[in-house]
Amino acid sequence: MKAMVLKSISQIENKPLILEDIEVPEPSNNQILVRINVCGICRTELDEIEGRLPPKLPIIPGHQIIGRVYEIGSSVKKFKKNDRVGIAWIYYTCGNCKFCKNGLENLCNNFIGTGHGVDGGYAEYIVINEDFAYSIPDVFSDIEAAPLLCAGAIGYRALKLTGMKDGDIIGLYGFGSSAHILFQVIRYLFPNSKIFVFTKRKGDLPSELAIKMGANWVGETGETPPEKLNCAIDTTPSSFPVREALRNLEKGGRLVMNLIRKEEMINNLDYTIHLWEEKEIKSVTNITRKDIKEFFEIAAKIPIKPEVKTFSLEEANEALLMLKYGKYRGSGVLLIR
Repeated sequence: MKAMVLKSISQIENKPLILEDIEVPEPSNNQILVRINVCGICRTELDEIEGRLPPKLPIIPGHQIIGRVYEIGSSVKKFKKNDRVGIAWIYYTCGNCKFCKNGLENLCNNFIGTGHGVDGGYAEYIVINEDFAYSIPDVFSDIEAAPLLCAGAIGYRALKLTGMKDGDIIGLYGFGSSAHILFQVIRYLFPNSKIFVFTKRKGDLPSELAIKMGANWVGETGETPPEKLNCAIDTTPSSFPVREALRNLEKGGRLVMNLIRKEEMINNLDYTIHLWEEKEIKSVTNITRKDIKEFFEIAAKIPIKPEVKTFSLEEANEALLMLKYGKYRGSGVLLIR
């Protein structure tokens, strides 16, 4: 099968993903072999490639996978051949540690991420335990569904962690793949709330998209919004939005950081400005299968329509470089076949 393989940590500008022809994996008893149709592009792949989240090497990245069941192991009961399935960041959890037993499998001590600890979706095939694959609602095409598996579902987890209520004002720092999907969820769940969007520069592609989608206010990170924020979600790779979100929070407000790694240290937090008056910071770590299933139920009712730019598998390096520098709006998706 064709696959884009990372063999060493490198800046994406060096085009480190190499197209190779490798053996198709075989499913064990409780695994399914999935023939991949599309795979979403995520900033986490940049973190892996550039060494902020070092993966197993060599590795095939990718964790927003839509495909069809091609073969099944002898013990598989949930799927049959040709079923359409999705595969997300959560590839494996042990089910036995204290976190798994308390509904926090995202914190499992043995958590394995798809495309990080095992080969992922920048390829034509993947194997996975049937318990970590998902049926995809028919309302979504393959291209529409791929970004929902991570960008959408992890955004949904972040939203739950804010404790947001209808009528609250939420700030979205960054308006890329996750935030533009999350925007649609907020509008559906909290119709009386205001959404303020902060982007890197006025007039950039994310700000244009936020205006197009009907944000209540769109500004540049560093500006003071017209009202205080009850909660905020940060999806950016830089540290400046963290300080800004905390500065703009109302008393008792919460900032949720929806990303695995920052590209720089978060410095210069002033207790009085940023944390006084019971303001909170909470991170999102990984995701649970429950999050994904809940999110898809909501997403299908809306239904969510992500803005997508497509690339071929061979263009994965170029697609990630464009993501790094904000050269497209919404979500990126690789067309595998």
